[in-house]
Amino acid sequence: MDRATYQRLYDSLVAPEDIARIARAENLDEELLFVIHTHRVTRDATRRYYVIKRQMPRIAREWHRGRRMIEVAREWKFPPVLTGQILLQELNLPRKRIWSCFLDPANAPDERLREEIRELLDNDRIYSPHGMELQRERGRRGEARLAAWLTRHGIGFRTENDLRGKYAKTPDALLDRPIIFFGQKLNWIESKANFGDDVELKRNLKRQLGPYTELFGEGAVVYWYGYVEGATSPPGILLWGPEEIEGLTPQLGPLPAHAHAAHPSPGPARGPHPARAPADPAATPDGPSDGTPP
Repeated sequence: MDRATYQRLYDSLVAPEDIARIARAENLDEELLFVIHTHRVTRDATRRYYVIKRQMPRIAREWHRGRRMIEVAREWKFPPVLTGQILLQELNLPRKRIWSCFLDPANAPDERLREEIRELLDNDRIYSPHGMELQRERGRRGEARLAAWLTRHGIGFRTENDLRGKYAKTPDALLDRPIIFFGQKLNWIESKANFGDDVELKRNLKRQLGPYTELFGEGAVVYWYGYVEGATSPPGILLWGPEEIEGLTPQLGPLPAHAHAAHPSPGPARGPHPARAPADPAATPDGPSDGTPP
């Protein structure tokens, strides 16, 4: 996707109802638009979290006079669940109790809070437990798609579960033998059920991809919803979209360096198998839904 189109969509996807409207008008995939909308919402929530928090003493007084939490969220254009969690902190509910209320509104201390929390959950497709589970499911689908591609081409690999406890960080697929791509040996592939814009690429590089190159050598990251045209990745990391990886017939290389003494052995090599790793944390919002800064 070219940068101008991405920026226009990013700027236009303000509210959840914008997703279906733009999808119809421009014949675009709603899930792709929801992913871009999620970028916008979580980044805006990160930027304005403490602005909202500073207003909470006044907002709490208004709430005691009868104002509903959903009205506050709409006025401030802030995620409803995060709005409610910050307000409940201001009302001196313990954090664990707050999250238990959003997992099940029946745990709220009174009927008014139970009703308002249900309203917040119904209006938040990102920070609600249901919304976060849908995002984890997208991550699982991306990992399964990568596993199917590797299996189809007869490439053995190990997942995060297979390597748990052996390395500080592990990719979604550590290859038993590297893929040769235009002379470059790729030892690992990371799956991202996300759209790769410049902010996302920079965040992923710092948190995950850079350490992978230090541990395992060169690799690739697949953004299943595409990436912005002209995006670059540092040396040693290839950037793929769904069309690129699906159109690739990989050539296998020799055993990678991580199989030798330079690194701890990850254990016996295993044949191709479905990915069993937990959901990609990068497919969830940029912060927890416990009232802490996103």
